[in-house]
Amino acid sequence: MTRLISLGVLLGLVVLFGLLSFRVMANFLLPMLLAAMLVVIFGPMHRWIRGRTGWPDWAAAGLSTLLVVLIVLAPVSLLVFRAGGEAVSILSRPDAMRLDPHVLDGLIARFNEATGLTVTAESVNGELRRLMEEWVGPIAARAPAVIAKILIGAIVTVVSLYYFFADGGRMLEGVTRLIPLDRRYQWQLLEEFEEVSRAVVSSILLAAVVQAVLAGLGFWVAGLGKVFLLTLLTFFGALVPIAGAALVWGAASLWLLFFEKNTWAAAGLALWGLGVVSTVDNIVKPLVLHGQSKLHPLLALLSVLGGVGALGPIGIFVGPIAVAFLQAALTMLQAEIDSLSEQGAAGRGETGPDAPRRSRRRRGGGHLPPTGLAEPGGGRVES
Repeated sequence: MTRLISLGVLLGLVVLFGLLSFRVMANFLLPMLLAAMLVVIFGPMHRWIRGRTGWPDWAAAGLSTLLVVLIVLAPVSLLVFRAGGEAVSILSRPDAMRLDPHVLDGLIARFNEATGLTVTAESVNGELRRLMEEWVGPIAARAPAVIAKILIGAIVTVVSLYYFFADGGRMLEGVTRLIPLDRRYQWQLLEEFEEVSRAVVSSILLAAVVQAVLAGLGFWVAGLGKVFLLTLLTFFGALVPIAGAALVWGAASLWLLFFEKNTWAAAGLALWGLGVVSTVDNIVKPLVLHGQSKLHPLLALLSVLGGVGALGPIGIFVGPIAVAFLQAALTMLQAEIDSLSEQGAAGRGETGPDAPRRSRRRRGGGHLPPTGLAEPGGGRVES
């Protein structure tokens, strides 16, 4: 009875301090998840560096972290801050969100004839200015806090990346000892995470490239200048879920309509962007996710769309991983139920000469491929 009471108290303490720790670490979970995905993606590079140089773990981890920062984090940060600075400079100009009255005259005249109203170009510009002040004002007021949060998240990502490279094997070893789950199932979940992470990154990059190429073709046919710049902007915009690429081809369509007065080109570009450029994203991503992971194309599509709707941009990573984990957990549960049924049948004497063969077929042979993760001693962990 004393041991049971002690066990109950320990479980209560684990739950209490676990919830408290989650509350404390909640703001850093997304940067740590990003670092874990970068470790999965660049894990082969780190193992190659460690094997070729023969350096200690901390030195190889430092070099790998530096390369990841130079390859991924630094360019993305520069693009984000440059785009943000240009947006602020445009919006802070006196003529920001102000359309040329001469461009609007014809459109407004037709609108007034159809509705009987007396709308003027100046009233339209005044309304746009008011909307800009209402929307941009609160965003500008929160800008310092948002920038500070982004900087802290970037620092946490880099630090987590280094320690995952340096101590990832020991961390996994410690976690697997604490989790009351069969070790082969733990490594199966880790392999599922690695597989889905690579598939998600591949699908995002490939979809962005396809959208940029198709949008560039549309810009060229519509007769716009600076097609290469617009195509590059579309590529980076397509990395943002749902509305990324649409912001570029939508703005180009409005430019053609209001400033170049080319109604047919504007309509054609808008139809091309809506029907092809933004639609192909929902085709490429599920196909790549299905090809590189075990997710069904429908589940892959719903996991991406649902993840973005529930969690924002980070949901494009978390959604497929959550669905893949659920699928793997259901497979493990089915294997355990089959094992318990076989044990019950064996206890009742309901065995036959083909029972072992059926058991092996259900369990897939009982062996998992090596995960490629480093042990604390520098070797590889075999399932």
